Amino acid sequence: MATESGRTFPRMTGLRTGYDPEQVDSFFKRAKESFDRDQPQPGDLDARAVRTVGFDLVRGGYHVAVVDAALDRLEDTFAKKARDRMISRVGKDAWMQELSRAAASLRGRLTRPEGERFKRAGRREYGYDIVQVDELCNRINRYFTAGEAMSVDEVRRVIFKSRRGRRGYDEDQVDAFLDRVVDVMSSVD
Repeated sequence: MATESGRTFPRMTGLRTGYDPEQVDSFFKRAKESFDRDQPQPGDLDARAVRTVGFDLVRGGYHVAVVDAALDRLEDTFAKKARDRMISRVGKDAWMQELSRAAASLRGRLTRPEGERFKRAGRREYGYDIVQVDELCNRINRYFTAGEAMSVDEVRRVIFKSRRGRRGYDEDQVDAFLDRVVDVMSSVD
């Protein structure tokens, strides 16, 4: 796929798999069309759609890490455009109030006691390591309350160990929460 600089994504070699080039090319084309519009239309892509997109893996596909890095940059670009649109529509003070409201909705979970922030995984299910999730939540809380340095990529790229049953937090609940954290952090950065 030709990027904005005219280069293409590198492909995996040999028997290694990468992202399906047709799917990636189609997605980036649609993203460009969505981004280039002055006013969003129904069905347009946004930062969340970029963050949650998935591609099939095929032999000789595009290099996963390179495409993922491009997706991160694209997500940031969409988030900044959405922020700028909102500021021009409602003003900077209203945008700041909305951002504060969104951050406050996260703080309720962040201030819960360690080990109690999310529901536990089912007895026969796998979940995310409670200690690791709580450590990340503590850092996120310090980011919001004390201005501790933290990048949105640290949240995007976090990988937790798996734990079975009550030793793990429910993955879907943690993932949904971290998506909201990324939304807020992307609006700020």
